[in-house]
Amino acid sequence: MRKGLTLAGGGLLAVVAAWAAITVLGDDGTGAAAPATASVPATAPITRQDLVDTKSVDGVLTYSGERRLNIAASGTVTWVAAEGTVIRRGRPLLKADRKPVVLMYGRLPLYRELRQGVSDGPDVEQLERNLRALGYGDDLTVDDHFSYATRLAVQEWQDDRGLPETGRVDASQVVFLPSAIRVTDVKVAVGDRIGPGRETFTVSGVRRLVHVDLDTADQALARKGAGVTVELPGGERVAGKITSVGAVAERASSGQGEDGTTTIDVDITLAKAPKTRLDQAPVEVEMESERRKNVLAVPVEALLALREGGFGVEVVEGGSTRVVAVETGAYGGGMVEISGAGLTEGMKVGVPAT
Repeated sequence: MRKGLTLAGGGLLAVVAAWAAITVLGDDGTGAAAPATASVPATAPITRQDLVDTKSVDGVLTYSGERRLNIAASGTVTWVAAEGTVIRRGRPLLKADRKPVVLMYGRLPLYRELRQGVSDGPDVEQLERNLRALGYGDDLTVDDHFSYATRLAVQEWQDDRGLPETGRVDASQVVFLPSAIRVTDVKVAVGDRIGPGRETFTVSGVRRLVHVDLDTADQALARKGAGVTVELPGGERVAGKITSVGAVAERASSGQGEDGTTTIDVDITLAKAPKTRLDQAPVEVEMESERRKNVLAVPVEALLALREGGFGVEVVEGGSTRVVAVETGAYGGGMVEISGAGLTEGMKVGVPAT
């Protein structure tokens, strides 16, 4: 009775059974047994194809760019964005004494008060660019100079936001971040007193990604730009691409007070938005470990364990069969690469009945 073969890890093959009648190879030096007339349950063709071997690793579905956020405003919290809220340019993160702290886009933090008379700088241009994007300052020239037109635009913006119309902007009114954010954790509540430097939020980007803490022993799997397949909660499978590979190994905790294995950070961008609404969820990532091009391949279950060691396949030709010893190579998609005397594309080999 023919049984299946089990493929494990990075292509390790454990043979659990084979034809009971196969014991030795022929003595003609060809590696083939004498033809027999015994029937086989079913056949499959030898194909020529590319084989991709994969390895599954654990990951987590999350959001990009998580970071802690401190607010420089002082006073009593009278409103705060809820967890899960997406905040875009011009929208408030919270209100202290009913005065909003507003998000604007930019990579440079607001490290000084911006007002008429301040020295020229890229932070001025960053503010002016946001004012124009929000519809303020028709006569404003976006440059690194805080002009009278800039002051008028700031006052108009402050009036609309319920802020004192000072024409000056500081970190108690505006937070600059590179793009829209998603609130993942709120550290304050309405009624709390806050002051400069207090941690108020944990935020992230709005782009979904998969993060993998990859064992350094498997770092060869992580090639920037390589395609992967991600299995999401509920069995949904989505294609992805490796977009970031960490250059620093970190030691992972074993959870028992001792250091565990070392890992590197790997981030994966998904080809489409997942259906799940979970903010975070465990996932499985299939990563390519080996690719072999234009090789002869058969279904894994076509392999036979030979008493002398190694593997063979049972070639079916007309009404007779013969066993040919083979060397195995890569595994992938239920197929295995083979090479052996006289084997060619299109030959039929025996497989278990389905």
